[in-house]
Amino acid sequence: MKSFRIETYGGPLREFDTNTPKPTGTEVLLKVRAAGVCHTDLHIWDGGYDMGGGKMLKMADRGQTLPHTMGHETVGEVVSFGPECKEVKAGDVRLIYPWIGCGKCAVCRADTEQLCPNPRYLGVFSHGGYADHIVVPHPRYLIDIGSMTAEQAAPYACSGLTAFSALKKIGKERLAEPILIIGAGGLGLMCLSLLKAMGAKGAVVADLDSAKREAAMKAGALATVDPASPDAASQISKAIGGPLWAVVDFVGAPASWTLALGTLSKGGYYVVVGLYGGEMMLSLPAIPLRALSVFGSFVGSRPELIELIDLAKSGKIPSIPITKRPLSEVNDALIDLKKGKQVGRAVLVP
Repeated sequence: MKSFRIETYGGPLREFDTNTPKPTGTEVLLKVRAAGVCHTDLHIWDGGYDMGGGKMLKMADRGQTLPHTMGHETVGEVVSFGPECKEVKAGDVRLIYPWIGCGKCAVCRADTEQLCPNPRYLGVFSHGGYADHIVVPHPRYLIDIGSMTAEQAAPYACSGLTAFSALKKIGKERLAEPILIIGAGGLGLMCLSLLKAMGAKGAVVADLDSAKREAAMKAGALATVDPASPDAASQISKAIGGPLWAVVDFVGAPASWTLALGTLSKGGYYVVVGLYGGEMMLSLPAIPLRALSVFGSFVGSRPELIELIDLAKSGKIPSIPITKRPLSEVNDALIDLKKGKQVGRAVLVP
C-alpha cells in the first residue's frame, strides 16, 4: 500500500510502501478514489493550532503519532471487509464520514460523534486518505454518493459538511435575509452553493484575494468586498441593504472577528468556523447589550452528512471549482493551499 505521511511536522510528506491492511470484524477496506486537500490539513501538517497569546494546541499533545497519513475528505471503492460486516459489497463507491468518536459516550450515542472527547477522526488521529487504500471501522460511516464523481463528492465530508452545519445553526429565519460570508476559499464557495440549494436569500462575501472574490461572484455572491478596505463595513452594509442578521466566518482570525462584530445587527448570529488562529479582547457587556449569539461550529454530524449528500444527489447544489492532482503531487498541493493559490478545492487522485 502506498501512502504519503508526515514524518516531521512542517517537513515534506514522505512516500511509504507498507502491506495493505486486512480488515477484521466490522472493518471495511476501500481503494481510495479521491482525497480532498483541506485547510485543516495545513494545521495538522504544521503540528497544531495557534491559540493566540503565544499558545499552541499541539497535535502531539492531542494524541497524534508520527508518521501520520492525513486526508479526511475521502471517497473510496470497497475492496474487502471483515466477517462481521454485512452492509456493503465489493465495488461499492462510498464517501467516508471521517469524524469518528469512541462510540460509547453520550455524544456518540446521540449521533454527534464529531464532539466526542476521545475522537478517532480519520486523517487526524487515525490514518486517512492520502493513500491508495484506507480502512474504515464500520460500514455505518460509508455514504452512497449515487452518480456523483469521486472528486465531486470528496469535499462534502468536510468542506460541505462544515458549511452545511454552520448554516443550519443560523436557521431558516435569518437565512431569509442576506448574510455575510468571510472567506472565499473552498469552504466559502461551498457555502454559497449550499445557500442556493437551501433556498436562502444569498450572501455578500469578504475576502482579501481578488481572484477568490471573482470566484465568489461566479458562484452567485450578491456582492464581494475587500475586508482591508477602509470602508469595508459601509460597503457590506450597503450591499446587504438592511440589517445584517448573520455572519459565517470561515477565516477565524482577529481581523475577521473585528469585521463580524462591527457589522452585525442587534440580535445577530456570528458563527465561527475558521481556525486561522489568534486571540481578541472582548467587551463582555457588548454581547448581552447587543443580544449577539456567538457559535463555534466544528464540522458536522453523520446524519447531517447523509442529509447533505441526499441534497447533492438531487442535483440542487452547484459544483465548486475542483482541481484534480495525482497523489504524488500532495506536497505541491499543500504548498499551493498554504500560499493561497488554490481556488476552490484540490482533490488528490491515486
